[in-house]
Amino acid sequence: MNQYQFKDISVGLKEEFQVTVTKDMMAQFCRMTGDMNPLHMDETYAKEKGYVSNVAYGMLTASFLSTLAGVYLPGERSLIHSVECKFTKSVYVGDILTVSGQVTECNEIFSVFTMKTTIVNQKGEKVLRGKMQVGILGD
Repeated sequence: MNQYQFKDISVGLKEEFQVTVTKDMMAQFCRMTGDMNPLHMDETYAKEKGYVSNVAYGMLTASFLSTLAGVYLPGERSLIHSVECKFTKSVYVGDILTVSGQVTECNEIFSVFTMKTTIVNQKGEKVLRGKMQVGILGD
């Protein structure tokens, strides 16, 4: 887990990590949220609707942005203020996602920074784009 302090943050700083979407993640997300939409849980239904397989929850995909801030950038001192995201392609079980964030703006008065976020699958296709505003807790 990273431990960036605000003094360590500068425009252009980038962190990323990879994660594989699993059936277990899908089942846990369903249990936690109660979202049993057949597009996510029924492969036959999803295929009938024109998808390759059952589609991973968009919010499961977006939840990796919490890991980005809470573990990587800034890490331990993270306090997420806002998240904006757009889902640009479907994600499926087995997809290997690269989650990345790059600092685009720093506000020294409030110890807050903005970062551009992207999630790309193993084919190089962008599946999510957005931005986050993240504060850094003091010592």
